[in-house]
Amino acid sequence: MASPARPGRPLTGPEYLDSLRDGREVWIYGEKVPDVTAHPAFRNHIRSVARLYDALHDPGRAADLTTATDTGGTGFTHPFFRVPRSVADLRADHRAIAAWQRLAFGWMGRSPDYKASFLGTLGAAPQLYAPFADNARAWYARAQERVLFLGHALVDPPVDRHRPPDRVGDVYVRVDRETDAGIVVSGAKIVATGAACSHHVFVAPAGAGVTDPAFASAFIAPLDTPGLKLICRTSYELTAHTTGSPFDYPLSSRLDENDAIVVFDRAVIPWENVLIHRNPDKANAFLPASGFLPRFVFHGAIRLGVKLDFLCGLLLRAVDVTGARAHESVRTAVGEALAWRHTVWALSHAMAERGQPGPGGGLLPDTDTAHAHRVLAPTMYARVRELIETAVGSGLIYLTSHADDFRNPELRPYLERYMRGSNGTGAEQRAKLMKLLWDGIGSEFAGRHALYERLYAGNGTLNRLDVYQHAMEGGLADELGEAVDRCMADYDLSGWTAPDLAAP
Repeated sequence: MASPARPGRPLTGPEYLDSLRDGREVWIYGEKVPDVTAHPAFRNHIRSVARLYDALHDPGRAADLTTATDTGGTGFTHPFFRVPRSVADLRADHRAIAAWQRLAFGWMGRSPDYKASFLGTLGAAPQLYAPFADNARAWYARAQERVLFLGHALVDPPVDRHRPPDRVGDVYVRVDRETDAGIVVSGAKIVATGAACSHHVFVAPAGAGVTDPAFASAFIAPLDTPGLKLICRTSYELTAHTTGSPFDYPLSSRLDENDAIVVFDRAVIPWENVLIHRNPDKANAFLPASGFLPRFVFHGAIRLGVKLDFLCGLLLRAVDVTGARAHESVRTAVGEALAWRHTVWALSHAMAERGQPGPGGGLLPDTDTAHAHRVLAPTMYARVRELIETAVGSGLIYLTSHADDFRNPELRPYLERYMRGSNGTGAEQRAKLMKLLWDGIGSEFAGRHALYERLYAGNGTLNRLDVYQHAMEGGLADELGEAVDRCMADYDLSGWTAPDLAAP
């Protein structure tokens, strides 16, 4: 891939677009895409990402979005790409993540800073990747100085999951052989969200059950790697373009992060892009040992907070436009939605304020709070969607079929009379608001987001088991049990044993 920008500063929006025109092999609807930046399945999502890059160069946003690099140069970067060393650094990370997400209203789960959750750990403890520690250091600097956009693919395809990986060797990613140029890999990974619009894809095992060295590697692959193919799902952006308009699908038409299957067909991964190779112990440990887990949950909590800000704002406007706010039950639903919004923000701030030491002297977001968010977030998001549906009701589907309906002079007078909103809202403005809300909670795009939020932090059962295991191994279980022991020490069968308590 051609160098997208000089080291030391992030890409601009136009440079980001140009960096994607590299001959990558992206497939959708049975065709190979010649240029993702021009294809109607991807082009507006890409331009939405370009807005993020341009914002890094906006002097008015510099205080929230940028900081100096720590790679020895004089450039600047997005704060989350650096190793945080203090609570003040985590607060700066929080501000920057939120500021970028507000440009996408919280709907961009795989913004470029998402993968900084991992990339930002490489500078703290590169020795975790020995004998590839120098590769970790190089990628830390490279990603930080250019604010590179990496996707990731960690999960094995849902094929024969009841069997160990080495028994599904024709499907799962494995190392076929080594050459002087690098490792040769074949197999598939899922679900590479936004990968068609990224620069590289990070591939690693997701679980802790790898035993066969052939399946125990982690690496970074440029999207133009020969033998790397992306097979994309349906594009909601293209559907919106084909069947509607921005007025009808204002989120789908610009913020659809396409999910893809990543296929490696004897692809050569250069040695300088390898972080773990044929090492089951390191492959199984990278997720908990690197600090990636609390950092990606930290990013996800902030993003979800921005998203719930947006949904609660829509809900408040919707109950005003329908006149439903007069009902106590509706105001109660809005109040509960706002309470969930407050909870998400409180958790994200707590992760920063209670930062704890991580590998290599860095500071990680608080793990206990991160585990709590992993368990609660899917329930919170589903509940807010339910509250919106209950409060707004049929107003969500009492809509025109297309923006063209308002441009028809014969139809327009009827729409103005029978589809107008409350409190002086005209029919067009009411439809504009409700179509936006429907695209957020009821369209196919919205359905995908509901699934995304449910699965974002992993399997719900395993997330709850992680909370239990962390309490047992981290000393919390003993600490909580000690309070019980102190209470019971004050009495026995004969009565109080504490000398200061009066006997019956």
